[in-house]
Amino acid sequence: MKHINLFSISAACLLLFSQCGPANTTSKSTENSTPDKEALKIVSIGGTLSEIVCALGSCDQVIAADKTSTRPKSLQTLPSVGYRTGIKAEGVVSLDADIVLAEEDHINAEVVTQLQSTALPIHVFKHELNVASTKKIIAEIGKIINKEQAAKELVATLEKDLLSLDSMISLTTTKPRMLFVYARGLGSLSICGKNTFAEELIKMAGAQFAVDEIFDYKPLTPEALVAANPDYILFFDSGLESLGGIEAALQIQGMMQTTAGEKEQILAMDGLWLSGFGPGVGKAAIQLATSIHPELAAHNVAESN
Repeated sequence: MKHINLFSISAACLLLFSQCGPANTTSKSTENSTPDKEALKIVSIGGTLSEIVCALGSCDQVIAADKTSTRPKSLQTLPSVGYRTGIKAEGVVSLDADIVLAEEDHINAEVVTQLQSTALPIHVFKHELNVASTKKIIAEIGKIINKEQAAKELVATLEKDLLSLDSMISLTTTKPRMLFVYARGLGSLSICGKNTFAEELIKMAGAQFAVDEIFDYKPLTPEALVAANPDYILFFDSGLESLGGIEAALQIQGMMQTTAGEKEQILAMDGLWLSGFGPGVGKAAIQLATSIHPELAAHNVAESN
């Protein structure tokens, strides 16, 4: 039997389509005064922001989060403010938080405006899905919640991960073609094209992006799949699960006409870990790189937290 290249990291995660679009990293806050930073009760809206807050050592200050906040798993036990268009200002205000941190594409603009009209301080971030953006947001959140030293250390860890990644990629002798497919069951399959997290992370992992002519998300067709002819196909682990696993994925029309299908080179990773460009993005890229470059098998693999 052919070897199946599959790895999963933690529980399934909701994919946010809008994470794929480019944007400038900025933080906008209300003029409302911020309470004592040492005792802040935080509502976090956006999985990447929540992961950063926890990585800075303030997970116990998060009193509620949105449904995309899945890492670490402890966040999933908190009260939820909902998901994207379902997030309401009155629900957030009722939590009696001291501060709200929100990714711009995770909350409606009118809800932000409503919150800005209250006494509740809110900081809204645009997140461009690249490493420079990640570093900037870490620093900004560190300043907001009085974790500036922890933020510096977290950025230093990220930079160390990236140096390790660069060192590993320098040892590679291949550059396989990779395609990311977003799946919500067999009836809903999309290619993640250029100007998305997939393009950035695939290239970071030392692979060739298989669909340079496709931008954003486009429906997956048999013709597009065969034309891309990837060596590896990458899914979110929740997406692969929605298909019924690897054997079901291999039944996608056109799959067996690709190298990835013929060799059963199907990969899966946790959605937020893969796409959120959070503090673990360097480790995520290392793990992806080691899964597609056999020559790196003798080197240490970054562990998912």
